[in-house]
Amino acid sequence: MITSHESLAPSLARARGHHPLELIPLFRRWPPSLLRNLLYTAVWSSLLALGLTIVQKLMGRSSMSFTRLLFATLVISNLIGFMIHAMLELLERYFPRGKPWRFRAAQVLAIALASVIGIPLGNALVVGKSPLRFFQYSATLTFLLAFALMTAVLMVMVLAAGERRLRRAAEHARQQEQIAAAGQLIAEARLRALQAQIEPHFLYNTLANVVSLIDSQPATARRMLERFIDYLRASLAASRAEHATLGSELDLAGAYLDVLGVRLGERLRWRTEAESALRTLPMTPMLLQPLVENAIMHGIEPKLEGGEIVLRARLDGAKLCVEVCDSGNGLRAAAPRPGGGVGLANLRERLRQLAGQLQLLENPGGGVTARLLLPLSTVPSSTIPAP
Repeated sequence: MITSHESLAPSLARARGHHPLELIPLFRRWPPSLLRNLLYTAVWSSLLALGLTIVQKLMGRSSMSFTRLLFATLVISNLIGFMIHAMLELLERYFPRGKPWRFRAAQVLAIALASVIGIPLGNALVVGKSPLRFFQYSATLTFLLAFALMTAVLMVMVLAAGERRLRRAAEHARQQEQIAAAGQLIAEARLRALQAQIEPHFLYNTLANVVSLIDSQPATARRMLERFIDYLRASLAASRAEHATLGSELDLAGAYLDVLGVRLGERLRWRTEAESALRTLPMTPMLLQPLVENAIMHGIEPKLEGGEIVLRARLDGAKLCVEVCDSGNGLRAAAPRPGGGVGLANLRERLRQLAGQLQLLENPGGGVTARLLLPLSTVPSSTIPAP
């Protein structure tokens, strides 16, 4: 009994650890392994046997019952598949890939040989007759060789398609890594530019204030200089750290507000509201500082009687919520300044890359709340305190 097995050859082939069944996206979910490939072969061969059985019954090519024909086709299908798989596995392990055309030719030869041996042997197991009867007649032998060659060519085409898919996937992954690395470099460059904008401006203003106070108010000048040293120490520690935390960013903002508190006196009051367990959470650097500067520049300084700034941090579901609340003039009363809005625009762009969000809210009693919402997806669960 000879059955059509054109699509049985791909049933258990491997090439560089992948299986032809992986051309179907569903079967890419599990990583390659010998056990997985054996299971894939059983599934693939059985499905092919079922399909071939249905086709043969519909075409009336067999007088056998459906159950018996299905059993026979399953035996032949899996036998051919396992033999092809074994031969291709040996080629992958011991045949050099130096010249691709030689390796492809070896694959064609191996698959054709497995088919020439597997089809007679499978039919012999089912029918119970000697497999040598397939080689007694030239017509039967010619058909067998032609079928084996066609099967081998189809098989190699499937293997080549799988390898091309793997190469495209590897190239896409490499490009994504390059894009991510470039994005990281751009983000770091923007961060350095932002630090370069903030620090000289703050440095010059602070030193100018210290100089102006040395003669008239030496004690105040000394206190401002001490607070400024604390700020520089916190800023230096933050710049040298590989990863920032919420606590370090709050400390840096606090040192900055301490310096301004000496200059503004009673016009500036500030406090921090954050649980100690939250201070260890990772946080991208220089997200909080621009908001604090903005609150001072547009909220507290323009207001004659000054106001209060509150730094808050809490968990909001799967996000870290950090707020800078001021009791200043508010959004509507803020007068436009040259270059105004650039800092917030840069901040929004950085948050977009981090999948974060910035909200500016008017406070009912006056002033503005700048709210940062940062995803916790990259924060280890062990560092997130229980609610």
